[in-house]
Amino acid sequence: MTANATEPPTDNPFLTRPGARPEIYTLGHRHPQGVVVVDGVPYAHEHGARGGDELNRIEPGANYGWPITTGGIDYTYARITPYRTRAGIEPPLVDWTPSIAPSGMAWYDGALFPAWRGSLFISTLKEGSVRRVPLAKGSPGPQEVLFQELGERIRDVRAGPEGAIYLLTDSANGRVLRVVPSR
Repeated sequence: MTANATEPPTDNPFLTRPGARPEIYTLGHRHPQGVVVVDGVPYAHEHGARGGDELNRIEPGANYGWPITTGGIDYTYARITPYRTRAGIEPPLVDWTPSIAPSGMAWYDGALFPAWRGSLFISTLKEGSVRRVPLAKGSPGPQEVLFQELGERIRDVRAGPEGAIYLLTDSANGRVLRVVPSR
């Protein structure tokens, strides 16, 4: 991919699609919240409605389905669509139904928590946790729910250069927490 900050990437698949705006890279996202790049591959997560929160590996020109496919239902409890999958639509790597309300996302490859290396960390608002999603060759493994004992919505998560995990809570007295191994 080559481009400057004001131009679409020269390998953008929509550059040659008649009638498409050159800024479009993918389709069918509902409400993206976090994006990280791992080994040159972008991953994004997004809110569904009542369920249907997703983690996706972003592929050039792919359609991620909204509103044609979803695992969620409308806030009024009406069905948005009868389809969870359709030909030509990229299925999510992970679907969270019921909703966890993903917020921030970070890639962890630090030294302080060796068992957590190679994992996405996804902060959640509704669940009040951080989901650790290990990735092996781009495929998600079993998730671990962390920090739920704080009893707070977690707005963002970051991996510090020293290997600590930083959490931003979203309560009336929001906090920035630095997580390091206990001694």
